[in-house]
Amino acid sequence: METKNRKLWLLAFLVAAAVIAIWFLPISHWLKLLQNWIESLGALAPVVYVLVYVATTLLLIPGSLLTLGAGGIFGFWKGFAVVFVGANLGALGAFWLTRTFLRQRVAQWAAGNPKFAALDRAIGREGFKMVLLSRLSPVFPFTLLNYFLGLTTVRMSSYLLANLIGMLPGTFLYVYLGVTARDALGATSGGVGKWQLALRIVGLLATVAVVVLITRTAKRAMAQAERENLEDVPELKTQGV
Repeated sequence: METKNRKLWLLAFLVAAAVIAIWFLPISHWLKLLQNWIESLGALAPVVYVLVYVATTLLLIPGSLLTLGAGGIFGFWKGFAVVFVGANLGALGAFWLTRTFLRQRVAQWAAGNPKFAALDRAIGREGFKMVLLSRLSPVFPFTLLNYFLGLTTVRMSSYLLANLIGMLPGTFLYVYLGVTARDALGATSGGVGKWQLALRIVGLLATVAVVVLITRTAKRAMAQAERENLEDVPELKTQGV
């Protein structure tokens, strides 16, 4: 209960901080400058954004801000496509690096994570299913999981397909949030109608509800799969994995 309360307080703090930032900082001006610079790249703008996204993914830098920014800069559908391509290429790059040049280093990282043993064994039995569940309900940070999964026996084709499906809800949510934030900034400056913003917020709330439902369902399914694997391997259960 205490952990849940801390999360609620943290969420409330982040929302309050965002509201304060919108009202007291020239965020709309900064976003406009960034948007103008990206638009000045012309047809190369989406390509550059994808390459930046891939680079940050490989460097273990969370891409949440880039995902939000894509929605604010490119709009929903174009921003969604840019993030979707960049995130999947970055995930594939990290997976390939683990299977070629970085296997020993990544194995050292994974050795310090007790949950990885259970995930590894579960993936050995049901590769596609477990990779998909890990994307829908991340046990590890997205960027780190890309490298960890390269240590498993999952086939690359299963990894690619699970990524393509599993990244859809989160990408949809964050890009939509970025578009909504842009519209909120536009409303404060008179550029976006209040009804348009209200509809956008209603859509955002509905999207959040769907993503939360998917995440909780995936989390329960993953926990069940891990319990089944612990029952099959008693020595892992005694280690508290």
